[in-house]
Amino acid sequence: MNPDATGSGTGALEGAVVAVAGAAGPAGRATLLRLAEAGATVVGCDAHPERLAEAVDAARYAHGGATVTGETVDLLDPDATRDWAERTEAEFGRVDGLVHLVGGWRGSPSFQETVLSDWDALEKLLIRTVQSTSLAFQEALERSDKGRYLLISAAGASKPTAGNAAYSAAKAAAEAWTLALGDAFRKAGGDDGPRTAAAILVVKALVHDAMRAERPNAKFAGFTDVTELAEAITGVWDRPATEVNGKRLWLTPQP
Repeated sequence: MNPDATGSGTGALEGAVVAVAGAAGPAGRATLLRLAEAGATVVGCDAHPERLAEAVDAARYAHGGATVTGETVDLLDPDATRDWAERTEAEFGRVDGLVHLVGGWRGSPSFQETVLSDWDALEKLLIRTVQSTSLAFQEALERSDKGRYLLISAAGASKPTAGNAAYSAAKAAAEAWTLALGDAFRKAGGDDGPRTAAAILVVKALVHDAMRAERPNAKFAGFTDVTELAEAITGVWDRPATEVNGKRLWLTPQP
């Protein structure tokens, strides 16, 4: 792991309000837990209400007194996503972060065997949701004194392989969109530099305890544990916006 991409996260998020898109998966659960531990009010959303409720309850139970909420939001609907952003700011008075954990993977044995329906699915999961959340939360994040928009991406976006054409292209597009948001934050900051940041945390792939239990002999070489990812996410708030805005923060060796 690149130590420059991590931080303790303690203290910096006391009183902060952070939204997490894709909060019900293993990475989402770990992130809810770590953000709550760091003192943030955490507002999760996911397309799977039962799994989301379990993730929210786990974070609340682990950190008694923490405010952790969740709701089902269709992130492919820009209006519904904007409503979520506006409700969050109206209820809690501010929004200091949006962590984008919506994921999905589809691949093929070779480039020639790529199925274009995979692109159709990944375009929605990996690009459209980024578009919706970034447009919906931009203004609220700019009103914060420590706003952060964080995209989790994959090293394959920078070095695509033959069987991952659709996935790598979708991730690369999501990264480009996030960097454009970062440029908007830079321009909004003027001569003083941005006080709000859009950054990309790059992993090779993620691993969690259930994966290890299913494949006890697997090495998972170069994979980032979801708890390490959650630590790195929280740590971005420890660094100045000028240092992380528009940057790829590598949690795996850069190809």
